[in-house]
Amino acid sequence: MKQSAQICTRCVMDASVSDIIFDEHGVCNYCTEFLVRSSHIFNKTPLQLEQELDSLVKRVKTSGKNKPYDCIVGVSGGIDSSWVLVQVVKLGLRPLAVHMDNGWNSELAQNNISNLVQKLNVDLHTHVIDWDEYRALMQAFFDADVIDVELLTDNAMLAVNYRIAAKYGVHFILAGTNQASEGMEIPSAWNWFKYDKKNIKALAKRFGCLRLKTFPAFSSNDYVWYQYFRSIKWFSILDLLAYNKQDAMAELQQAYGYKPYPYKHYESVFTRFYQGYILPEKFNVDKRKVHLATLVVSGLMSREDALKALEEIPYPTALDLETDRKYFLKKMKWDEAQLVEYLSRKEQSHSIYGSEREKWDAMAKLYHKLI
Repeated sequence: MKQSAQICTRCVMDASVSDIIFDEHGVCNYCTEFLVRSSHIFNKTPLQLEQELDSLVKRVKTSGKNKPYDCIVGVSGGIDSSWVLVQVVKLGLRPLAVHMDNGWNSELAQNNISNLVQKLNVDLHTHVIDWDEYRALMQAFFDADVIDVELLTDNAMLAVNYRIAAKYGVHFILAGTNQASEGMEIPSAWNWFKYDKKNIKALAKRFGCLRLKTFPAFSSNDYVWYQYFRSIKWFSILDLLAYNKQDAMAELQQAYGYKPYPYKHYESVFTRFYQGYILPEKFNVDKRKVHLATLVVSGLMSREDALKALEEIPYPTALDLETDRKYFLKKMKWDEAQLVEYLSRKEQSHSIYGSEREKWDAMAKLYHKLI
């Protein structure tokens, strides 16, 4: 992977990001924007956070009265969602844990989820996507040479959580998303609009002659329907909690037998291979930069440690990379030549295949005018 000469003097974002801008002090626009956008969270006093958390808990309990569950917690097996599930139970709420299985779960993720729900005595709903259809959809994305193959996972995850919430009449999805550890904006060239059902369908039709049969696609219209007509709110509850990843990890390991992953989102074998190998090799993108930059600017990691981490390969070991490479080839029914040929092809934009992004931007603009 190509190394960029200029690195932000405050975080670790660098000139490999196409739209990065450095000020006269060498500070980038990404961490500056992050601090401005997150100030309303970071500047709250402990008392304010406690009051807001108490208010949220009361609203969740009231909305869930006489229902089997009062909230949904999506769980992946990663630390953020696992910690949310633990804290939600401690707060006296009655969550339904929801997991979306796309066929790429690591054994470690499965064990983490199983240990958590058993020890917390929480019900678990696992939505298993038809593997043949999902593999065909992935193949269409690979054939299209678009960057965000994980759009499939992220889109389906949204659909599953909202649909299950609607099924049980639940109005709150309490998520492990949070500003402190993942609030920095991901460069627009590094991923794609996550509500883009139109893009998924277009790629499936053009490159696989597929029609979505079981895949739980999620559109911008679905978001509006669930959020504003069904009053189902996606809430980043970690923003109201004193969340220190190291302390959280220690408790999860001691009390729930939790096993950690080396990098964010590596609980999925494909995500690990995608972020650790495909993105750097084909697209010259190292997502660790934005993840580590967020931790640095939030004061959760030193810049020196983040830079040292980026000097290493984005995999626990070279042997782990080789193991995942072989697993990926077998599961996708590829040979080595297909992988080499795919990596050598030029990237194509999602937008050329049809998208809901412009529609979403127009709706957002209208919404901000009305409020």
